[in-house]
Amino acid sequence: MKINSISLENYRNIGSLRLDFEDVNIIWGENAQGKTNLIEAIYLFTGSHSFRGAKDKELIKFGEDKGRLNIDFYSNNREQNAEIILCERKKALLNGVSKKSASVLGDEIKAIIFSPVHLTMIKDGPNERRKFVDNALCQLKSNYAELLKSYHRILSQRNAILKKSDELEQIDAFLDIWDINLAKIGAKIIFQRMKYIEAIMPYIKDIFIGLSSGREEIELKYIGADEYELDINDIEKKLLESISSHHKADFYNKTTTKGPHRDDIEILINGKAAKTFASQGQQRSCVLALKLAEAALLKERTNIQPVALLDDVMSELDEGRQDYILNHIKNCQVFITCCDKETILRLKQGKTFHIQDGKLIE
Repeated sequence: MKINSISLENYRNIGSLRLDFEDVNIIWGENAQGKTNLIEAIYLFTGSHSFRGAKDKELIKFGEDKGRLNIDFYSNNREQNAEIILCERKKALLNGVSKKSASVLGDEIKAIIFSPVHLTMIKDGPNERRKFVDNALCQLKSNYAELLKSYHRILSQRNAILKKSDELEQIDAFLDIWDINLAKIGAKIIFQRMKYIEAIMPYIKDIFIGLSSGREEIELKYIGADEYELDINDIEKKLLESISSHHKADFYNKTTTKGPHRDDIEILINGKAAKTFASQGQQRSCVLALKLAEAALLKERTNIQPVALLDDVMSELDEGRQDYILNHIKNCQVFITCCDKETILRLKQGKTFHIQDGKLIE
């Protein structure tokens, strides 16, 4: 897919703005001028909420009661148009037809987003790494979101029993049925995560080699995967054994200590943990490789090539890594924000936009 143009009215610090895009688009300017606002606006057309955590009403320009976003794009072998109206209740239109929810736009418009906030995937605990895999699977598997919802509903009920329990001797009988249900659904989640990592790894490796000019190798490991065969029945059996054998620990901690909600995905560079040993530039490269690989696999499975939205991606990267991002990302429309004017001088082919105070500077 390709976004041909965007028009914005009363969005964040932008009063009125229209931009026409090419395959590679660099949006540059000083901080707090509106660069990330443009990336965010494009991302809203995937049917998602703001990746910055903002509420819809916070996206409307201060002092205004309504904002409007419009894009012309090519997807599913035809030219299309989408519009989002921000008011008391967000409205969405696709090719002039009003939709019940903006989430419907995600069937036609797909994008991956890199933002500095995603560096927590490397720096922080396992939650963000699990979230990366789970969010990617939600785009690929129509029933995966429901699978997660079912798992967390059972988990919540099991934890409620643990919080109310006062005697360890009585806990086994109460938990057995919840253990079985949790293992049954949890095994499906673990199986899908392991399959996803297996499928995405060739793309991640190839992109990371390009980013590092062949000097570094990346690897992802699903922690606990060595305990399982890639067989859903084996996973369910071993997961049930693990959950059932930790009743005592669960009782004293008042929470379920084993299951896919506690699993981790370890990221290694040249065999060493990226969280501990990687430089800032390497950590940024890791996240970028994961995001671009997510787009490549999504294209393989859905036949829709997501656009790549890369916000402040150039910081802390050496010239070789910057050159790869600017000039060597193939078969994918790219939007990049940066502050450094020198960066755009290395762009061999594409279009640049200088944004200042929410306006395009010619």
